[in-house]
Order: sequence, then structure tokens, then C-alpha cells
Amino acid sequence: MKRQFFGLLIGLCVANAADEKTLRDFWFSGAEINRYELSQSRYGEQHPGHAEFIFVTEPFLINEQVKHEFGNGNSTDVLKLNALRTFNTGLYSYRTMTSTFLPIELDRYPHALKTNTSVQDWCGQAFQQINRTKTGWDVELRSYFQSQADQNFTLQEAWLEDELWLLVRLEPTKLPIGKFECVPGALYTRFAHIAIEAIAAVGSVTEKNQERIYVIYYPSLERTLTIHFKSKFPHIITKWTETDAQGTTTAVLKDRIMNSDYWSQNKPEDANQRKQLGLEPVAD
Repeated sequence: MKRQFFGLLIGLCVANAADEKTLRDFWFSGAEINRYELSQSRYGEQHPGHAEFIFVTEPFLINEQVKHEFGNGNSTDVLKLNALRTFNTGLYSYRTMTSTFLPIELDRYPHALKTNTSVQDWCGQAFQQINRTKTGWDVELRSYFQSQADQNFTLQEAWLEDELWLLVRLEPTKLPIGKFECVPGALYTRFAHIAIEAIAAVGSVTEKNQERIYVIYYPSLERTLTIHFKSKFPHIITKWTETDAQGTTTAVLKDRIMNSDYWSQNKPEDANQRKQLGLEPVAD
């Protein structure tokens, strides 16, 4: 489906000319791969695992909202985050992935153009996608659960929790502070089996020991997301925690590789790269 998207002109430019050059020199030199040690809360218990955050830039078609691979379509550069989690719950395993695409030109496109999430476990799988529109968001949900099943609907103007991770990396001064409407992260809504909707949230930022701490609190959910990141550019995310009535999920940065062309490292001998990230050579 083709969506007609219109950029919203708000605020100031992402940075001044010097900062813009620094940003592009860093983000257009290859992918950044981060591995986190994960303690995932699920079924009232803590489960060890690992998470990977892969940041990479690419051209993105604005109307079609897919990677610009050929032709002369209207496109913009985006910073993409592929956020993966792997953990086991007793006998069976979970694999999740969320991909979010936020334009580099935040003054012209202040929100992500698209985010999608897939969740796989031994029971089945679910898929969720949210696309930017002129007035808000188009939402698509596919799930093996009868209560969720196939859904398509729209949301009015609001923030997406899943786009805020990229805003941390590009321009944390633009993070929403105080009271605002926000759609909770896709993994949370899928794990909690709750509706995808914008709800009241409160954001705050503090600074300590050369790190900033961004906190989002959802009063109606009694849920808090806390993101720790370096104060200085490129604002590396060092840790995050998610806390609600069911428990606390924690992830701590352990390894990081910069300037990677991982997409070309697909031969058996390239498996050693996984060891550098603290991962086993064979996919788990």
C-alpha cells in the first residue's frame, strides 16, 4: 500500500552546520552493533538472555515507507534501529525484533516513518506494524491469539515509545518531557496482551556522571522505562530497565562494534565476528 506522507515543519534544525557534519561523519561510516546482557521479566520470573541494537543509515522512500533500492522516488536518509532480544522461558525460547526508521532531518520529519515488530516463540508468532500518516499512524496487527487476530486501525497524533530510542541517539534534546501522549513499546503491548493505543505518559531527564537518564512513566500501567545514555555525542545507550507490576527487565551494554558492514560478512569464516560480540558462533 502506498501512503502519502507529509513532513511536519517544527522546531529548529537538528544541529548547526558543524554538528550536522559530525553526525553524518559518524552515522554514514557503517553500522554500529551493540550487545547487551539481558534479564527479561516474563511469567513472573527473570530469564537470562541477550539483546542486540544495530544502528545503520539507509535511504528510505517517504510515501512507500520502504528502503529506497532503485528508481527516482522521493526519499530521505533514516537512521534504522534493529532491536533484537533472545531469551528462553524454561523449555522454550523467544525471539523478538523491532525495526524503527527515523529520518535524520528531524526538523522536517520529527517522527519515525515506520516501526514493525515480530515475536516468535514455540506457541506461535505475532507481527505488528505502525506507519506514519499525515495526521497520525496506521496500525496493522497479525497474531495467533484469537483475542488479537487480524486488526487494522488508525491512531491520532502521538509519540511512539519505539521511536524514542533513535531520538536518544540523534538529538536527545528533542525527547518529550513532562506530560504527553505515547503508544507503549510494541514488545510490551504484545507481552501484556493489551490494546495498541496512545495513553498518558510523563517524561523526565536527569544527568549524573556524564550520563543522562531518560525516564518515561505511564501512570495507568504503573510502568516505567528508564534509558541510560552518554551525555556526549553519539549518545551511546549503556543500559535500560523496564519495570511494571510483573517485574523488571534489565539490559546492560557489554560489547560494541563500529563501522561494520555486517551484511557482507555472511561466510562461515566470518563467524569469528560473533565472538567479538560475546555471541556463540552458532545461532541460538
